[in-house]
Amino acid sequence: MTDNEFDVLDELYFVQPFNAVLEETQLAESELKEVLSGLLSKGWVKCYGDRQAEMPIALSELGNDLTSYFYLATKEGLLVHNGR
Repeated sequence: MTDNEFDVLDELYFVQPFNAVLEETQLAESELKEVLSGLLSKGWVKCYGDRQAEMPIALSELGNDLTSYFYLATKEGLLVHNGR
């Protein structure tokens, strides 16, 4: 796990919009998009259309605009984060 992945997961214990994660991690937008894409592909993060959504958006259904979604660490992501 990279330092950036760790920092992003640290912000995703609760459902968070992209902009909140961007502000808290102080990563560049392009860096955050890259980290989130990697975390999504590893299954360490889920993506939602809104804060109240019950079903995550499938990775195959995501567009290129990751800024309009909400994110939450998965159980696997939290285990990796806490095991570091």
